[in-house]
Amino acid sequence: PAHRCLVPFSAFAEPIKGGNQWFTVAHDKPAFFAGIEVRDWVSVRKVKDGETTDDLFAFLTCPPNSEVAEVHPKAMPTILTDPMDWETWLTAPAELASSLQRPLPDGSLLLVEGQS
Repeated sequence: PAHRCLVPFSAFAEPIKGGNQWFTVAHDKPAFFAGIEVRDWVSVRKVKDGETTDDLFAFLTCPPNSEVAEVHPKAMPTILTDPMDWETWLTAPAELASSLQRPLPDGSLLLVEGQS
């Protein structure tokens, strides 16, 4: 739990030929990516830079729901929209928190037209 975080978003994109397809949640509730962060990681990422201290961040992915699968059939971000899921992600043991790594139900996302 010490390295878990929630990343707020209003839309996200999946690459398509000639640009991006943007998605947003189909309701006005807050939505978050399930994230992992590690602060002050010391490593050598580039030999020319030598040892550096960096903040690392990633978000979880899962199989796509039907809206995302049409654009990206392999994966989508793990999106949490329920306050109880937010609390579970941030505090629960790994076995329980990992059960949240699942797609949103079909119909939960809308395509955003006119953005690339």
